[in-house]
Amino acid sequence: MATSCEDSNTPVDQVVAGTERGAVLRTANLVSNELPIGDASAGFSVELEVQDEENGALVSSVDVYVGFRDNTDEVGPGTDVEETLFGSVEASTFTTGPFGLPRFSYTATLSEMLAHVGRTEADITGGDQFTIRFELVLIDGRRYSFADNTGTLTGSFFSSPFLYTPTVTCPVSSDSFVGEYLIEQISAEIDGPTLSTGTVVTLEVGETSVARVFQTANYPLYCSALRDFTIELICGEINIPNQNSGCACGDGGDWFTNPTVKETYDPEDDSVFLVTFTDDTQADCASPAQTTYRFTKQ
Repeated sequence: MATSCEDSNTPVDQVVAGTERGAVLRTANLVSNELPIGDASAGFSVELEVQDEENGALVSSVDVYVGFRDNTDEVGPGTDVEETLFGSVEASTFTTGPFGLPRFSYTATLSEMLAHVGRTEADITGGDQFTIRFELVLIDGRRYSFADNTGTLTGSFFSSPFLYTPTVTCPVSSDSFVGEYLIEQISAEIDGPTLSTGTVVTLEVGETSVARVFQTANYPLYCSALRDFTIELICGEINIPNQNSGCACGDGGDWFTNPTVKETYDPEDDSVFLVTFTDDTQADCASPAQTTYRFTKQ
């Protein structure tokens, strides 16, 4: 790992600069982004806000596309389904949000999405994902969606991913894998530890019922700011969602993501477990490496 790492910041004041008469679809509230197996009420739900140069007046509608990603070998391997048009939201149904901009809420149930992609609940298992992509349709016919995103549109207040990937999960008790844990790096270090090894961190339930979040200094020899680190307990496997370490070499950024081989967990025993992730996925400071930490409940 190069020694020029430093805390990185994401600019938010250039979000709409250079996007003449374009439009942004901001995530105001991600209500539900997980699909627990066996839960009849499972579904995806989000509240979105429309932003453009004329306070939403340039948008005529929002098209919604749904597809399916099969991410497991055990059930239905190779059964990905390309996205197709799922529905459309007309601008006439928008309401006015607290910032004076148009808003709307959108919900898609698991049963509706299964029917759309031609699958049944028996065809899915933990780790599979549905893709839900929103596309802004402007009154002059232009369209804006995920492919038009820039880095400044996907974080902070201007969270505008356009694309969501709700994951099929297995229920995890809210009092499991929470509390104080000693974290220890048990893989080889690359110019120092990756997280704050040897410290006690507090795991809490994250944005979904299967997410667990704790704070740590990433690459603590170079960057001291505490950052959230998220893991997901997906039906017996520990998933690492893509996340920015907040520490960078030069103008790049060091990212964490899923490992080559995921660790497993016992839903009945949260006393000790391992977390492995790919370190510096984008090779900003060094070559990507597999990093493993042991979590021991205190």
